[in-house]
Amino acid sequence: MNTPWAAAATAAVLIVVPPLWSITRHVVTLVHEAGHAAVAVLTGRRLNGIRLHTDTSGLTVSSGKPRGPGMIATAAAGYLAPAVLGLVSVVLVHRGLTGAALYAGLGTLAVMLAFIRNWFGLLVVLVAGGAVALLIWRAPADVRDFAALTFAWFLLGAAPRTSLDLWAHRRRVRTRTTDADVLARLTVLPAPVWNLVFIVLTGGALATAVKVVGLP
Repeated sequence: MNTPWAAAATAAVLIVVPPLWSITRHVVTLVHEAGHAAVAVLTGRRLNGIRLHTDTSGLTVSSGKPRGPGMIATAAAGYLAPAVLGLVSVVLVHRGLTGAALYAGLGTLAVMLAFIRNWFGLLVVLVAGGAVALLIWRAPADVRDFAALTFAWFLLGAAPRTSLDLWAHRRRVRTRTTDADVLARLTVLPAPVWNLVFIVLTGGALATAVKVVGLP
C-alpha cells in the first residue's frame, strides 16, 4: 500500500472507530479553536483566551466590535479551520515540504500556550507539541511524511464529520449557542444554512485534496 493510501486509511480509522474518535476528536477541537483565535487576531480583534474541555468542546474568547465582518469571519473560522489546515498540509507534503508544515504547526502550538486558560487545554497543547517535536527532531523522513499526511487526511475527513455532527446536534438538542447560531444572529442567513455551508466547504476541501494527491 503506497503512502497516500496508507495515510488515508489510517486517518479513516481514527475518525470512524468510536473509541479512537473520542480521543482524536480533541485534536479537531484544538484546530477548531486555533482557527477562531487566528482569524480573530487577523481581523483586529483582541484574543483573550482559549479553553479546551474534556468533553471535546472548546471556547475561544475575543473582544472587539460585537458585529461586522471581523466577528463573522471569526465565528465562521472554527468549523472550516481543520479543512483548511488539512488541505494546506496535503499540498505541502505532496510538494516535499513536510518540514515546513511541521515547524508551522509547532510554532502555532507554542503561540497558543500563551492563551490557554485551563489545565486540560494546556495538557492537550503540550501533548500535541511534544508529538510534533518528536517527529521533527527524532523521526526519519519517511515516518515524518507518513505522520504528516495521516494528520492531514484526518483533519480533512474530520472536518465534514464534525459539520454533520453539528447538524445532528442542533436537531436533537435545539441549542442556540453553536457557531452556526452565532452566525445566524450576525447575518441574514439562518443557522441551518450556515451549517450547510460548513458541510459543503469542508467536503469540497476533501475532494480537492483527493484531486491534488491523485487518489482514485
